Amino acid sequence: MIKELIVVEGKSDTAAVKRAVDADTIETGGSAVDKRVIAKIALAVERRGVIILTDPDHAGERIRKIVSSKVPGCKHAFIPEEDATLKGDIGVENASPEAIRHALENVHTSFEGAPILIEMEDLMAAGMIVHPKAAQRRMALGNILGIGYCNGKQLYKRLSMFGITPEEFAKAVAQIEQGGLSS
Repeated sequence: MIKELIVVEGKSDTAAVKRAVDADTIETGGSAVDKRVIAKIALAVERRGVIILTDPDHAGERIRKIVSSKVPGCKHAFIPEEDATLKGDIGVENASPEAIRHALENVHTSFEGAPILIEMEDLMAAGMIVHPKAAQRRMALGNILGIGYCNGKQLYKRLSMFGITPEEFAKAVAQIEQGGLSS
């Protein structure tokens, strides 16, 4: 059994998580996360810990930001968009048990005030911003590092927040280059 409670968006996500692992969940009920849900999550952080596992889409990112800004100390798990998409629908409920287990095995803890290890210049040099294929490259990077997709500004913050080292970053960029996203 996973010790932490897993924050998901709804009942279908809970069912998908339970098919993959033995865990308890807290459902946000969508992107309008109310005070009662935040209070439940705050208590869970104190007692057992929390892992946020939301859909890899705009609404899921919004929920992740709301919860993590109101409840410090949450861990984060990310499912790549292609592993959570079925017939054009994106969501945790569409992910295979293997994809969910993989996301939960690669949890990241955010650190407020973490030191900046990777600068904007590094992102530019690696083609993560101001590059014709920057969005594709960020998607690949997020999948390799297990930190999800985000825009350039959010990538800069997320790399620091999750303590991604320059070595991890360089290794992931090399993997992207080998995959043919260099031009």
